[in-house]
Amino acid sequence: MSANALAPYKRLTIKIGSALLVDSKGKLRAAWLADLAADIAALKAEKRDVVIVSSGAIALGRGLLGLSAVALTLEQSQAAASAGQIALSQAWAEALGRHGIVTGQILITPNITEERRYYLNARTTIATLLGLGAIPIINENDSVATAEIRYGDNDRLSARVATMIEADCLVLLSDVDGLYTAPPAKDPDAEHLPDIKVITPAIEAMAGGAASHLSRGGMTTKVEAGKIATQAGTAMIIAKGTESHPLKALTEGARHTLFHAAQSRAQARKRWIMGTLAVSGTLTVDAGAARALLTGKSLLPIGVTKVTGAFERGDTVAVLNPDGMEIARGLAGFDSEDARLVIGKRSDAVIELLGSGNRGAMVHRDNLVLVGTMEDSNERA
Repeated sequence: MSANALAPYKRLTIKIGSALLVDSKGKLRAAWLADLAADIAALKAEKRDVVIVSSGAIALGRGLLGLSAVALTLEQSQAAASAGQIALSQAWAEALGRHGIVTGQILITPNITEERRYYLNARTTIATLLGLGAIPIINENDSVATAEIRYGDNDRLSARVATMIEADCLVLLSDVDGLYTAPPAKDPDAEHLPDIKVITPAIEAMAGGAASHLSRGGMTTKVEAGKIATQAGTAMIIAKGTESHPLKALTEGARHTLFHAAQSRAQARKRWIMGTLAVSGTLTVDAGAARALLTGKSLLPIGVTKVTGAFERGDTVAVLNPDGMEIARGLAGFDSEDARLVIGKRSDAVIELLGSGNRGAMVHRDNLVLVGTMEDSNERA
């Protein structure tokens, strides 16, 4: 592995646990956060995209509301999250603001990454923030989540976010410097594993329990996060985050565990669109649009001649050429009702019909896979 563990990656999702951000008295570790913000600013200066998944709202809220540091009822946890989220977002805004970086807060509930319409909206918001030079700060919406519907830990949440935004790498900052053959606190003979090419049942069995009362996750949830990330084409690093400048340390060769992506993001996306999503409708296109798709273009309304089926924006649709042969498959940019309104129309007419807030393409090139060659259309541009 390279001495600089982050060198290969252009888009990073970084997960920060509660125990790193908040001390045992419920106070923000402000000096540590300031050092981390400097590391993040350095990554941005290298033209990298950075998305933060930050725990800490409940831990901060406990201190603000004078609640017990050990056991909270669901209602107390929600109240603590509500108070703590304000303090958490303010802390991030101030820490990164010192480097001229604007932050945007996004609170996630499970349906956001499980339902395609919400998934696409969240991904667009994050992409827009990144395009504007801002850093999205993401957390589970603990103030309204219940025990039944919550993610349960921010390790898995960060993996969902990383795959949603097609991050190259997910970095989990923890209180340990990677995966060991056994929990190192319990087994002095445990060996550090620097490189995991495939997550096998044996690798899963090596994971231990949670190490801190502030953390809902342990090594088990980190390995589960690794399965989510790597199977979708995102590498994952587990690294120690307790010391100052943890990301800088990674660039300088600090010990960590790298979980290799099982396949490229393009391959993972193709498999997801082609193999795991049911087709909800079809879009028939003219010969000109069919040729344009083969050169990596998005499918625009003007090239569509017929819409069949009932589908929502984000559902999977098949794209047919004038002879009725499927030439591509992708995620619909409009629901079927709006799609029928705009077929054959130019962009200005679409805006006039649906308003300027629509996203323009029937199927965007990033959400389109060509049939036969099985190439992601984005790879052809």
